[in-house]
Amino acid sequence: MVGRSSVHIQLEPMQNNSARGATLPAYEQIKRYVLEQIEKGVLGPGDVVPSETELVKEFGVARMTVSRALRELMAEGVLNRVRGSGTYVAPRQYESTVLQIRNIADEIAARGHRHTARVLSLATSDDPSAIAALELESGPAFHSRIVHNEEGEPIQYEDRYVNPQVFPDYLAQDFTLETPNHYMVRLAPVQRAEFRIYAQKPDAHVRQYLKMEIGEPCLLLIRRTWVGRHVATSVRLWHPSSRFHLAGTV
Repeated sequence: MVGRSSVHIQLEPMQNNSARGATLPAYEQIKRYVLEQIEKGVLGPGDVVPSETELVKEFGVARMTVSRALRELMAEGVLNRVRGSGTYVAPRQYESTVLQIRNIADEIAARGHRHTARVLSLATSDDPSAIAALELESGPAFHSRIVHNEEGEPIQYEDRYVNPQVFPDYLAQDFTLETPNHYMVRLAPVQRAEFRIYAQKPDAHVRQYLKMEIGEPCLLLIRRTWVGRHVATSVRLWHPSSRFHLAGTV
């Protein structure tokens, strides 16, 4: 059995967070705190994270709030829970940090097929998680949900938040004619990107629009991109594993 180290960290109560962090729901503040400890190297792969009891005591929140934060971090592949032992920082799930950001319409055209898009929603949003992901001081953010089809069959569910400071005319676009990716890259090429890839079951809403069987997994790509010093967009891309695969060269 691989040994795991235990790291003691000093927890900071929520009331000491920044003003922007204080606008987030309590469970999101706890998630952000754990992620910051990992990013700073205070916690590394295999290290034990504070227990629910410790987090409840130090942050002054209900146990169900802490449970939700840890449960979502486990679903995102950040943490692992070992029954009767504790919760640990998960091993890193990817090695390459190189990802070419391609327009799905171009990929489909390259296969000689026809791309179509169904715009489910295009509106403003005050979702605290989205505003935090875009590193905005306040809302609203722009929000679009689009299903991309290849030869009439859905292959990608796009759930995207966009920074209005970078793309002020985003809501005025017709994304049945041009994909959000193509529109944004045309106006302001990406300077930096971060991403995570998971194999994950979608919720009923996503499963319905992708016409998937119950229990069928998706490939989920979570990505943020920067234009200059601004986070331009934060997007979740869901792909049915039976109809889609990720490939590339380095």
